[in-house]
Amino acid sequence: MRTPRSPRETRSPGLEPLAVLPVFVTLQGKRAVLAGANGGAAWKVKLLAAAGAEVDVYAREPTEEMRLAPAEAVAGRVTLHERDWSPADLEGAAFAIAAHEDEGECACFVAAARQAGAIVNAIDRPHLCDVSFGAIVNRSPLVVGISTEGAAPVFGQTVRARIEAMLPAGFKAWVAAARDWRAAVSARYHAFAERRAFWERFTNLAFAEPDRAPVQADLDALIAETDAGPRGGAVTLVGAGPGDAELLTLKALRALRGADVILYDDLVAPEILDYARREARTMLVGKTGHGPSCRQDDINALMVSLAKSGKQVVRLKSGDPLVFGRAGEEIDACRAAGIPVTVVPGVTAAQGAAASLGLSLTHRDAARRLQYVTGHDRRGALPDDLNWAALGDPSVTTVVYMPKRTLPALLDRAVAEGLGPDTPALAVFNATRADQAVVHGTATTLPERVAAAGLDGPAIVMVGDALGRGAQSAAADLERAAVSG
Repeated sequence: MRTPRSPRETRSPGLEPLAVLPVFVTLQGKRAVLAGANGGAAWKVKLLAAAGAEVDVYAREPTEEMRLAPAEAVAGRVTLHERDWSPADLEGAAFAIAAHEDEGECACFVAAARQAGAIVNAIDRPHLCDVSFGAIVNRSPLVVGISTEGAAPVFGQTVRARIEAMLPAGFKAWVAAARDWRAAVSARYHAFAERRAFWERFTNLAFAEPDRAPVQADLDALIAETDAGPRGGAVTLVGAGPGDAELLTLKALRALRGADVILYDDLVAPEILDYARREARTMLVGKTGHGPSCRQDDINALMVSLAKSGKQVVRLKSGDPLVFGRAGEEIDACRAAGIPVTVVPGVTAAQGAAASLGLSLTHRDAARRLQYVTGHDRRGALPDDLNWAALGDPSVTTVVYMPKRTLPALLDRAVAEGLGPDTPALAVFNATRADQAVVHGTATTLPERVAAAGLDGPAIVMVGDALGRGAQSAAADLERAAVSG
């Protein structure tokens, strides 16, 4: 018998300590000075000019790359002075960079630049810097800066490449349109809620059609939608996947970003909630197997009540909402109350576990069918109405959800119905998470091995000859890798 509990509101832990404060400096039309000509100097000059700065470079022996910099500036201006710098050269400078090989020269320049009121950077000398340069993703006017505080530049560059892949080049046009339209939108909508509604619609349109440039007709349509009044409340059932936050779909991310309230289960990985906007309320409506759980009727009532009050509600579920996630009951409750409800699918625990192990659930030489079954009914007992003939079919891969208490009885019955005693079987705990653990066995040995392992967390069991084929392939891959190494 489960111990009942009530939904409760949770709070984000908030900011953690920052190694550096990420800020963006406006240099358009301002003066910048760089002195010296070490290896990174020419690139820094180009960055300053790209930000619109008027850059004066002082270098007695400039590199060939530095000599080309004035002609290669994409914005601003670069002027090369082939001489040493003097304190008078720093007058009126907003930004200054020391690019000397000699530590003493760098320190002298930094002191003079600070005396002149400039922000200072010293190439490859973080102890002399007021600010540092990070990796940049450029979709100007959308700019993303990435810092590792100088500890791991290559790591930062790899992060930049990941973000580059996620941000379509067309976002540049959308952000430029946002800049051009912002004054008109602010003048039209004085209330914060109205402005937010407009920009949420704008953002949804940009993500839906990132590869085209927005036009006046888009602005007119967005204004018409916003003028029509606030959207009514709605519910979105979102699949959070089995645990790994990187398995979230883009549609799931957009739903989280647009939610006013998020109702989530215990099995949802905490880091997934970090993708929600800061203003969103989060409420734990935990349902755990055989543990303290909120009543489904209470969850349904809360979800409907919030939506009726005009809230955009996300019901966040582990795995996929439509696979043993009680989505049917929640969809029915919304429809009965006249609340719009949509579903965003997620990666199932079975898919995530199989992928993490490199196993095909439908190996063509071993499995003609894939079936998902639940390990317990409403009472927590082994269901009476399972298709035992299907479970005993040797040509099927079976995935059992919520199997912990009933696993011995389930596999005993399946073997009695024709499943081979030596059929490969495995249990996966905390699939796709950092603490994922796997117990291998057969249809007859797995229950005892699971009990001996004493593992905790959400689990699924997979049974079928396809798993043995996958294990053989994985072993062969490891053997080939050892030989080639």
